[in-house]
Amino acid sequence: MNFNKEKSKKLFEEAKKFLPGGVTYALRYFEPYPFYVVKAKGSKIWDVDGNEYIDFWMGHGAIITGHMHEPIINALKEQLNYGFHFGWCNEWEVKWAKAVCEWFSADMVRPTNSGTEANMYAIRLARAYTGKSKIGKFEGGWHGGYDALHKSVNYPYDKPASLGLTEECTKNTIILPYNDLEGVYRKVKGEELACIIVEPVMGAAGIIPAEKEFLKGLRELCDEKNALLIFDEVITGFRFFRGAQHFYDVKPDLTTLGKAVGGQYFPGAGAFCGKAEIMEKIDQIKNPNFWDRVFHGGTYTGNALTMRMGYELITYLENKGINFYNQIDKFGEEIISELKNIFEEKRVKAYVTGLNSLFAIHFTNEKPTNGLTAETTRNKDLQRKLFEFMINNGVVYLTPSTPHFFLSSAHTNKDEEKFLSLIKEFINKKT
Repeated sequence: MNFNKEKSKKLFEEAKKFLPGGVTYALRYFEPYPFYVVKAKGSKIWDVDGNEYIDFWMGHGAIITGHMHEPIINALKEQLNYGFHFGWCNEWEVKWAKAVCEWFSADMVRPTNSGTEANMYAIRLARAYTGKSKIGKFEGGWHGGYDALHKSVNYPYDKPASLGLTEECTKNTIILPYNDLEGVYRKVKGEELACIIVEPVMGAAGIIPAEKEFLKGLRELCDEKNALLIFDEVITGFRFFRGAQHFYDVKPDLTTLGKAVGGQYFPGAGAFCGKAEIMEKIDQIKNPNFWDRVFHGGTYTGNALTMRMGYELITYLENKGINFYNQIDKFGEEIISELKNIFEEKRVKAYVTGLNSLFAIHFTNEKPTNGLTAETTRNKDLQRKLFEFMINNGVVYLTPSTPHFFLSSAHTNKDEEKFLSLIKEFINKKT
């Protein structure tokens, strides 16, 4: 099956005239051109040519309840009558803050306009609180476009992650090996760290979960060095009941959030939360002089739309409770198990990484435990061909380089059957 994508092709030709590379984010480009979505509902999306796809990308992993979830959309329609952006305090920011703090067992929270901003402010806060400048981040870890964290993101890791980054911006960033506690200790020996920031499940590197003892070891290391431990839960914050920190039973000092914290579908969504003694470094009442506090703010920070939608989502998840996660996690575990069986039966060099509702397929010679092992032996050609095969048969995910999959409560057994059937068909053709 090859879908007709003539309208998408024409749109892309027009887009190239006005958008660098023809897209709003390089991640969304693939050869020969991207398709353009006009509608989404449940587990499906439709493009401008009328093609229907099962969506396993779910808004960069932000969407946990499926597209156009009625409780959220109904609240949106109601909020339409009152307005979105006032530039003043509103009641929804208070309700949202309480809901976020209860979800993560945090004392205080501040909203931001993105996950990138959340990480930027968390790093600034950690430096102010500890009085130290150096920070630790992990090889292959993606924390948004903030300069100090935009280092060793893409393989090869010794190359600049972006042009325009100065040495001064990244010189205090120490790169650490993921899932290698001994290696971390060697790297930070003798270093004065303000913090270590880590994804409990690495996203961009290929949905690679941290080992539980590794995260516990980081907690102990940060305590030893009087450094803050920051969990970047932009992806995982609402893909696990009360966050990945609850799943791993490891408590960070600060947690950064994005995507779903603003209701899954809406821009201006991000946050950082944690202990009161740290968060109060922002407090303008306790620190009336601007030079004695950490700045945080933004025109759209705490806008009524994002605050209400975030509150509505968290309330929905709280009401559904652990049963919601048990169901979606079981669904994910079934798919992961079936994928492993298919690859083993066909003797294909492939590994499935992930946990619960998020996973990735790696065509590699060894099981990926970090970004380096995921990158150095992967079969790029096979992964590209899988992407092309799936998209031409009505299943979409990102990225062509490493297949990432995110499930939602809207995905069905039929979606699973079609997906697994296509995987089998592809493998049979290639083996």
